[in-house]
Amino acid sequence: MKIPSDVRRAARDGLLRTTTAGMAPGFAQANLAVVTRDWAGEFREFCERNPQPCPLLDVTEPGSPRPMRLAPDADIRYDLPGYRIFRDGSFTDATDLASVWTNDMVAFLIGCSFSFEDAMLRDRIPVRHIELGRTVPMFVTNIDCTPVGRLSGPTVVSMRPIPLGSVDRVREICARYPGSHGAPLHIGDPSAIGIADVGRPDFGDAVPIGPDEVPVFWACGVTPQIVLDRSGCPTWASHKPGCMFVSDREETIDRLRATTA
Repeated sequence: MKIPSDVRRAARDGLLRTTTAGMAPGFAQANLAVVTRDWAGEFREFCERNPQPCPLLDVTEPGSPRPMRLAPDADIRYDLPGYRIFRDGSFTDATDLASVWTNDMVAFLIGCSFSFEDAMLRDRIPVRHIELGRTVPMFVTNIDCTPVGRLSGPTVVSMRPIPLGSVDRVREICARYPGSHGAPLHIGDPSAIGIADVGRPDFGDAVPIGPDEVPVFWACGVTPQIVLDRSGCPTWASHKPGCMFVSDREETIDRLRATTA
């Protein structure tokens, strides 16, 4: 699917329940975090202080499911392929947020690394999980986020194998997309950032790394899921890993910027 509204409609109608990687090329995708109003101020400040894993693209008004900056006709409650609803330290997968949405909810849309993958593909740099039809592998690291109030925890990263000769080019491309996590956070040895086995991701699917490739790691928008869970937030919701919100915002190189407005 190449049109963002088509992706959202397919999710709303129950026809799309898989990763959105590679869909609607040229348009920004976003992670989702939904918290109650009493956590929203701290969460917003947390994102502002941790812009690499949590680049804010849009924030809804309390109780409103409409992301006015990214897609004003969209409905956050239904327009993603999959959700997770967290209550008291455990979660359930869901196909919508209708059962938990209240007038107290605030939705945060956070930039996604899927957004720069199109630029990599246009430069003929392979993206392994798209080639294989899998969800990008994600790992919890030993890199702590800057804490804010009740919120603290480690950074989550996504990983893509990159040919050794393309690493500098990948760094250059991704640095132009600060609203999509920007340049890689780490290149090479996974153990240096607390990853014991790169073949066993904490989220998503494992992908092979070739002998002429190096694992490259980007800050990941799943970070808020770990932070909210470890910080004791009692009720909140997010996207299911890999199942992003596809926005109407075009990814114009050097213009896809995070916003705190």
